[in-house]
Order: sequence, then structure tokens, then C-alpha cells
Amino acid sequence: MKLKNKRWLLGLSMASMLALAACSSDEEGSTDNGEASDIKFLSLLTGGTQGTYYALGGTFAELISDETGIQTTAEVSQASAANVTGLQKDEGEVIFVQTDIAYYATEGELMFEETGAVEDLVAIGALYPETIQLVTLADSGITSYEDLKGKKVSVGAPGSGTYANAEQLLEIHGLSMDDIQAQNLDFGESTEGIQGGQIDAAFITAGYPTAAVEALNATEDVVIVPVAADKAEALIEKYPYYTNDTVPAGTYGLEADVPAVSVLAMLAVKESLPEDVAYGITKAIYGNASQIQHAKAEYIKTDTALDGIGIDVHPGAQKYFDEQ
Repeated sequence: MKLKNKRWLLGLSMASMLALAACSSDEEGSTDNGEASDIKFLSLLTGGTQGTYYALGGTFAELISDETGIQTTAEVSQASAANVTGLQKDEGEVIFVQTDIAYYATEGELMFEETGAVEDLVAIGALYPETIQLVTLADSGITSYEDLKGKKVSVGAPGSGTYANAEQLLEIHGLSMDDIQAQNLDFGESTEGIQGGQIDAAFITAGYPTAAVEALNATEDVVIVPVAADKAEALIEKYPYYTNDTVPAGTYGLEADVPAVSVLAMLAVKESLPEDVAYGITKAIYGNASQIQHAKAEYIKTDTALDGIGIDVHPGAQKYFDEQ
């Protein structure tokens, strides 16, 4: 009897272990917790076709596909703020976004005030400086921010990162949107409008050289309006996610360096993205930065990837950086 009982107990124990293993396997393969085995495709939301996000997006998608085995595609979008909304609506799984816009999203400020704080937005890492470029032509007569008063100026779409940057830079120069004839154009439309004489200037927040501005420079004498040192200091004191920057001589045919300010570009995802997928995305970008054929690739480094980020970092990305 004792032998039979021992065999019965052993069989019951093995059955229980198998049942637990099966449950664990079912949970790991379920779509509820989003394990990597369930992810076959990733969409990377970038920006307009003439901006830096889109220029880098295709390369990033290829690197992610190669590293993770998950087919990744770069999608045209309305950039930062729209990308955060797209991420929340599951229109993409990885997004380009400005560090300031990511901060507003998690705090429920500015363009996210009505919709409320985005609680599950986390960072993969910072990429490169995004310079706020106030673009005009040499014959426009615009040499300072104060000269914008009464002029037709493209400030980007309402709620966009560019719009927020334009609003804050105007503010620090004693101006507001009411002082200009604000036009809500994308980068390509902005430079075409400048070239055609429909507008006088345009705010463009992007890594230089920006394709749309380069295209304008091919036929016109481009001017980037400088930000004076005292104005930059005041801006950074009030909005600490800005930093001093310079558009160097030679860019767009400029004869001298132009002082400017910038925020940072970054990649972000949902916190619910599986850790191994986030790890793979991080490794794909930061481990292969030398393969990226773009002027901004030199800024994509593991030792600066967490600088200037005002939101939480995904555990998978943090794991990669901790290993370096």
C-alpha cells in the first residue's frame, strides 16, 4: 500500500508540475502580456519626409529588423506630439520625439493639458540635438527675432514640438503669436512658402542640415536668425530642457557660425513593450551607430544616451546601457 501511495503522490506531483509549466507557457505566449514571440512587426513613427526623423528612420528600421528579427518599417508622421498620440493609439510601437514634448506628455502640460498625462511613455534613449532654426532669406530684411513682428511666419502645426519652441522663443523676445501672422506649415511647405514669397520666415526644429532647408539653399541665400546670448540664457533658465547650440559656418552656405538653441531628439516606447524587444531596439541603434550614414550619427552614443531625458527609461534600454 505504501508503495502504491508513493507512486500515486509522485504521479500527482508530476502532473501538477506539467500543469504549471503549461500555464506558464500559455502566459508567455499570450498577447495579453506582449511577449516578444507575439511581435512580428514594429512601426517606427518618424516625421515629415524632409525632416531629420524621416531621414534617420529608414536606417533605424533596418537596424532594428536585423537585430531583433522583427520586421520594422519607418512611417511618415506629423512628428513629436502626433507621435505620442499615435503611440497611445497603437499606430506605432517606437517613436521619435523631442525631449521637451516627451516631458510635457508625461506631465500633462501644454498640448497634453486637455488629454491628461501619458503615464506609460518611457525612453529608449536620447539621440542628437534638434536645433531650433529660424529660417529666412537674405533679402527679407529679417535679422533678429524682433523683426518678425507683423510678418508671415510658419510656426508648425498647433500642438507640435516646433509650435511650442516657436511660442517660447517668441515669448523670450517679448513677442507672442498675436504679434506675427502665424502659418501652420510643415518643413517642406515652409521652405516652399519662403521661396515663393508666400511667407517671410519659418521655425524649423530639426537636426541640421535639414533636407528642406538644404533644398531652399540650392536656389536662395538662406539666413538663420541668431539667438542672442542673453536671450538664450533667459530661455534656458525658464525652460531647462533647452541648451545652447550653434549652426556652424558652411551649413546652408552660411559664412559664419550662428548661435542658436536646441532640444534633444529621442526614441520612446510604451512601458508595456517586452524588455527583450526594448533591449534589442536599443542595441540595434546604439551598438551600430557607426553604420548610420547621417551627419547626426556622431551624436548617437551610449555614454550620452541618457543625458537630457526628463522621463523614465524602459528597463530593457536601461539593461543595455548598464552592460556597456
